[in-house]
Amino acid sequence: MRSPILMPTARAAVQSLGASQIREIANAGIDDPDVLPFWFGEPDEITPAFIRDEAAASLARGETFYTHNFGILELREAIAAYVTRLHRSIEPETIAVTTSGMSALMLSVEALVAPGDRVVVVTPLWPNLVEIPKILSAHVTCVALAFNARGWVLDLERLLAALTPDTRVLMLNSPNNPTGWTLTRAEQQTILAHCRKHGIWIIADDVYERLYYGNAPCAPSFLTLANGEDRLVSTNSFSKAWAMTGWRLGWIVAPPPLMSDLGKLIEYNTSCSPVFVQRAGVVAIERGEPTVARTLARFRSARDYLVGALAESPGVEIAAPAGAMYAFFRLRGLVDSLMFCKRLVREAKLGLAPGSAFGPEGEGFVRWCFASEMPRLAEGVARFSRFVTTHYSP
Repeated sequence: MRSPILMPTARAAVQSLGASQIREIANAGIDDPDVLPFWFGEPDEITPAFIRDEAAASLARGETFYTHNFGILELREAIAAYVTRLHRSIEPETIAVTTSGMSALMLSVEALVAPGDRVVVVTPLWPNLVEIPKILSAHVTCVALAFNARGWVLDLERLLAALTPDTRVLMLNSPNNPTGWTLTRAEQQTILAHCRKHGIWIIADDVYERLYYGNAPCAPSFLTLANGEDRLVSTNSFSKAWAMTGWRLGWIVAPPPLMSDLGKLIEYNTSCSPVFVQRAGVVAIERGEPTVARTLARFRSARDYLVGALAESPGVEIAAPAGAMYAFFRLRGLVDSLMFCKRLVREAKLGLAPGSAFGPEGEGFVRWCFASEMPRLAEGVARFSRFVTTHYSP
């Protein structure tokens, strides 16, 4: 039995959180119109008109009231049909609509993790996923990916060794932010079998599953392998594939026994998502496949261009990511990526994210979001090349 005396208070846990270095860089240049921003993970195009029009029509109908904690039935049915098409048959009753994918992750951890629990994450990783369990006073163990000429790779045996029987949750983001690393189907099968054996929950952050550059409509998913009784929670978002970052709409797929607790947590967090935003989500799913296809094609071209261009810059070591929307590249000899990115903002008017923002494993690297039109990327590359040629010696 855990001793509550040894557990940090909620206030202490929050005070110990690390501030976002991505935000630190953005705050340094977000008010400067001359800065080219590639620091956040969002596309440079606005949400398609048919999605915006549906939200406007909902508002015009006066749909401004509360809804079910889990979301309107039409959206849950649309998400269920979407997940069934991509992965396996699921029912709307196993879906909770959330106010963003970020909220979906927070709610999932709140439902599963208690103070003192052991949580394992694979890093480098978007810092929010590492910090969320700490808010609940959990102990976080990081298993680092390795970077080589093929890109980022997982030491599967090392991960399995870290997943000891006392582990409560494994959190995985695949395709991964910032590296683009993507689990293979075989790796997922091995991990799922191991977690079943030891009763370990898996929280899969699937926000980038449609931004996958392999020969499949989406990245390999635990949802395809698992059954409805497995200890698997999948979180997702409308932000990336449908260009809806500012709408703050996401969802959770969870086993039936977990749904009651999720409903209570949603009630005490946000109560529900706005109806007009949910209406936009319905049409995004039902009519948005051409948008997803166009987004993927645009990002693939941007990825190929940026990786090729950066590979020619002095000191850059880079590999094409298998998924997501980021080039995460190493600069030989770089020991302070935060300071480097601050200088980029001030002196080159270029906004990139420091690798150290994604954990110590990311130090020496820089993240560039390539969800952008080619002329902006080309100008960004020109600014980067001029800066490293003039001011940086590998």
